[in-house]
Amino acid sequence: MKTTNPLSQSHKILILNTLAFTVCFACWTLNGVLVTFLVDNGIFHWSVVQVGWLLGIPILTGSIMRLPIGILTDKYGGKYVFSLLLLLCSIPLFLLPYADSFFMFALLSFFFGMVGTSFAVGIGYTSIWYPKEWQGRALGIFGMGNAGAAITTFLAPSLLNHFSVDDPQNGWKILPVIYAISLLVIGVAFLIFAKNKKIENNTKSVSQMLGSLKSARVWRFGAYYFLVFGCFVAYSQWLLPNFMNVYQTSLVMGGLFATLFSLPSGVIRAFGGYLSDKFGARKVMYWVLSSSVILSALLMIPKMEITTTGPGVLATKKGTITSVSNNNITIGKTDFAVAQKKEDASESSIFPTSTSWQQVVVEQNQTVKKKELLAKGITVIKFDANMWVFLVLVILIGISWGIGKAAVYKHIPEYFPSEVGVVGGMVGMIGGLGGFFGPIIFGYLLTATGIWSSSWIFILIFSAICLIWMHYTISKIMKEKSPIFAKVIDRQ
Repeated sequence: MKTTNPLSQSHKILILNTLAFTVCFACWTLNGVLVTFLVDNGIFHWSVVQVGWLLGIPILTGSIMRLPIGILTDKYGGKYVFSLLLLLCSIPLFLLPYADSFFMFALLSFFFGMVGTSFAVGIGYTSIWYPKEWQGRALGIFGMGNAGAAITTFLAPSLLNHFSVDDPQNGWKILPVIYAISLLVIGVAFLIFAKNKKIENNTKSVSQMLGSLKSARVWRFGAYYFLVFGCFVAYSQWLLPNFMNVYQTSLVMGGLFATLFSLPSGVIRAFGGYLSDKFGARKVMYWVLSSSVILSALLMIPKMEITTTGPGVLATKKGTITSVSNNNITIGKTDFAVAQKKEDASESSIFPTSTSWQQVVVEQNQTVKKKELLAKGITVIKFDANMWVFLVLVILIGISWGIGKAAVYKHIPEYFPSEVGVVGGMVGMIGGLGGFFGPIIFGYLLTATGIWSSSWIFILIFSAICLIWMHYTISKIMKEKSPIFAKVIDRQ
């Protein structure tokens, strides 16, 4: 290259890649806002099951198609695959305003959901432009396109309301056209300004390229990505009803809190790439998985009020009760004080609070024996699960997962330099399926337990499994290879 900076061309590609991925991710999450608006305003009368399918279809399509799109990227280069993807996915968005039934809406959602595969294209196309010591940062910056979900959450509701002022029935149709034009513009820009590049001397057949998927390492990386990306996508949708049900927030405030979770997680991904380059992806993943275990353990404690038996009042001698009041019991000449219930005026305490009192269970002139119960104890333990503490913990686990997304993909070009698209597509597919199945799993847990925080129990268990699996693998290889190979293991 003639420029003084050998990475200048790479940086241009990275900027174009990140911009395209941001627009694609915004389109990928469009149904979450659009379908909700259409149902809430009575424009379409879809059932809860139909709404669930319309929300999940684009996520599912964009997940399962990442593997074949990754293969095409390795085979033909990112420029043409990305351009074709952007241009083709704009077509169903242009047609969406003409959808007048559930079937048509679902079919078009299936096709524009293909924009979710842009991640597999971008990973392969970005990594090939950078040397190994830069790949973590480059892929982290590219992954910041996840913030496209926050863009849709912020802008789409306001745009839908604005477009519907003059035409409440058809105003929504402008929004998918705007998204389609965005894809069209970026697709044309890719054809004009991007330079194609693919893996040199890549003569492998598709079956040979798929052979790398037999490696257990690929599935281990996929499990990590199911947690840090799939569960991130799931909670981007799940947190809104969570805040509204548990803390009775408004729709706007609940949406803002959900955005506070998703936006930092997307933006921090670049920093995660830097940390992976500097300290090694293995060390970063240890930190990410450990913090996920700790934070999910704190988040799984539900907002609750427990009533249990407390310290009561026992007779110290036998005799006849001569007087009984709410505050005092007298046996002969001996008085026994009875604790009264105190109203707790504090609200939204950070830590659990405990209140105890006693309730008389005997009557005047009753004969009692020594050690007989005079007043039973009642203790109430209350935990408000302070909303602001909950929000901070949610933001922190989102940031942790954002760093983890970059660390997972730092591994791939190191271990599979000639199959980045294939392996990246497979790992991305597993992660994307987490976004599809996550809300379903959370819904079943909520139905079974009746507790909103039950979803965090799943996160705790899955985080612990990933951490144990990684540590077991590292320890096993260390024992086999001896300490001489410690530096090699650092890439695990």
